[in-house]
Amino acid sequence: MKNCIETADAHFIRTYNRFPIVLDHGEGVYLYDDKGKKYLDFAAGIAVFALGYGNKEYNDALKNQIDKLLHTSNLFYNEPSADAALKICEASGMDRVFFTNSGTEAVEGALKLARRYFYNKKGTNDGEIIAMNKSFHGRSTGSLAVTGQPKYQEAFRPLMGGIKFADFNDIDSVRSLINDNTCAIIFETIQGEGGIYSADESFIKEIRKICDEKDILLILDEIQCGMGRSGYMFAYQAYGIKPDIITCAKALGCGVPVGCFAAAGKAAEAMVPGDHGSTYGGNPFVCTAVSKVFEIFEKEDIVGHVKEVGDYLFEKLEELKNESDSIVSHRGKGLMQGLEFNRPVGDIIKAAQKEGLIIISAGANIIRFVPPLVIERSHVDEMTAILKKCMN
Repeated sequence: MKNCIETADAHFIRTYNRFPIVLDHGEGVYLYDDKGKKYLDFAAGIAVFALGYGNKEYNDALKNQIDKLLHTSNLFYNEPSADAALKICEASGMDRVFFTNSGTEAVEGALKLARRYFYNKKGTNDGEIIAMNKSFHGRSTGSLAVTGQPKYQEAFRPLMGGIKFADFNDIDSVRSLINDNTCAIIFETIQGEGGIYSADESFIKEIRKICDEKDILLILDEIQCGMGRSGYMFAYQAYGIKPDIITCAKALGCGVPVGCFAAAGKAAEAMVPGDHGSTYGGNPFVCTAVSKVFEIFEKEDIVGHVKEVGDYLFEKLEELKNESDSIVSHRGKGLMQGLEFNRPVGDIIKAAQKEGLIIISAGANIIRFVPPLVIERSHVDEMTAILKKCMN
């Protein structure tokens, strides 16, 4: 362990504060370090490993594709990418999809698509985008420009222009920013890094209405809250509305680096050949993972399972909140929930690791619960018992 950590610290660019744990392998919903210590995983690689570790059907599909074809470039067709695109569109209600390598690239593409749509409509480059305070959309300069947290932006200005920020769930603050140049409104259906805040039904429905009336594109970031985590395949489906563009990643490939942005209606036809590209995006390997993930989700009713276990997790976290004076709030949906404390939670997270539990934060004082979607009630009980011990 010491050698691994020393080597990494000597050669990685210092952009992460890592915990002094060298993870070696996983099984089910548990991770094991290089010393064989077992950890209950309630982070899932930051909401990525939805199917847990060692899913044989998923692993076999990838192994078979490795022996067949890994990469072709997007100058040619391949079966896995066509199949994955069909499944995403069927599950989301979108019409067309573009595969990326990450969530932040998906946001970049969505922003470009919105700007292109505006350019096609008006012939000018004056399109403005309204984003939300406390949001998080990624680390590249475009996605950072629509991330409503100045602490992430300060050292990297100037960022992409034409961005305005409203307050999440405050419809009047959005209305006050709209003008003839507004080309898109972007927000996470459930804010993740910003503190696990869900969109109010009245807010998201009114935004949809405004966008329809003014021909503004609604972009919903489902990178963390999508792929079943909320108890719906995509969190916006709980509200009975459909966005014009979505972004998706994390659990889309359950561990392989893949994301996408997808669009419906006129927005899906806005780009033309040459407008966007990706050398690796949508290669046969990652799209095999995407297709297999959707197959397993349907066969094992992962979304239904999340609703059931998510309700139980909510019940148990409510009990913790009611028992503890240090917990000031509990919120979230499905298997994306958070406990807000009246103090920083770093010590709790480190204590939990010593007790064999991996949890992560969302800001300094919020513990975020984003476990594999295949956890059972017994895992919730195990987690809450450890957490209670570490809070005392």
